[in-house]
Amino acid sequence: MKNLLRWLKSEESGQGMVEYGLIIAAIAVVAIVTLTPLGGKVAAMFTNIGASL
Repeated sequence: MKNLLRWLKSEESGQGMVEYGLIIAAIAVVAIVTLTPLGGKVAAMFTNIGASL
């Protein structure tokens, strides 16, 4: 059991992929939070453009 715990503690091959995954998740959350309020404004803008044509 101790050998297994030592091996798990020293195993770092997947660490980089986990870090990249966390960075991508953080970027996705920021993009969603930022772009959600803009959705209504963009839809209204396209509606006005379509109505004026």
